[in-house]
Amino acid sequence: MAIILDWKIRATQAQCELTGEAFSDEQEFYTCIFDDPESDGFIRRDYAVESWEKVRDEIDPKPFSFWKSTYKAPAKEEDEKKIDENSIEGMLRRFTEEDDPKTENARYILALMLERKKKLIPTDVQETETRRLLFYEHEDSGEVFIVGDPGLKLDEIEAVQIEVAGLLADEESRSRGPGGETASGEGPEEEDVPEAEGCESEAESTGSLHQEVEENAGENQEECAEEGGEETTKSE
Repeated sequence: MAIILDWKIRATQAQCELTGEAFSDEQEFYTCIFDDPESDGFIRRDYAVESWEKVRDEIDPKPFSFWKSTYKAPAKEEDEKKIDENSIEGMLRRFTEEDDPKTENARYILALMLERKKKLIPTDVQETETRRLLFYEHEDSGEVFIVGDPGLKLDEIEAVQIEVAGLLADEESRSRGPGGETASGEGPEEEDVPEAEGCESEAESTGSLHQEVEENAGENQEECAEEGGEETTKSE
């Protein structure tokens, strides 16, 4: 088992690991996450359904986590919306890449907020020797996010939510120039402003936010019990 120091976001190579054939739009395939002993982290491999059926019983070592996905061909580059680094998603991406232990609690809350907004789709929950790992798939891009559950107590979640709200507000404030414009000369995006100023409203209550994750974890484990999570179909 890897020490799990690498939390980087995993994007699909959009091709089958076994055959090398590119996936077509709306094609089903399996996302497989393996321990990577070279980096003490994870490595992602994707298999077409037919390929997975051929190799699943022979692969050694077995994947740490896997589930069925549906490939979504990316939009043209010029049509893709740039992710605001000061938004909830942008901050989660940055914190994930930086992998600072100090932001672990914030990453957890940010991921829950994006789950509630249905931007991150829960795919699996796995227990390690030291922590529980939550696996998410991005609804649009199919990227895999791996988020550690810090085991926050109910009376700790509110404080972390307030901390995240402050971080979002500070980032938004620093990105604005004179007159409230951003560095790009544009005003703040409407959907990001209330999130930055009202992080707590995303959860309605501290108890319900934590309870929702516990329920999702239980549902995921039950769904994945029969075939290791392969029946959970997501979009990519």
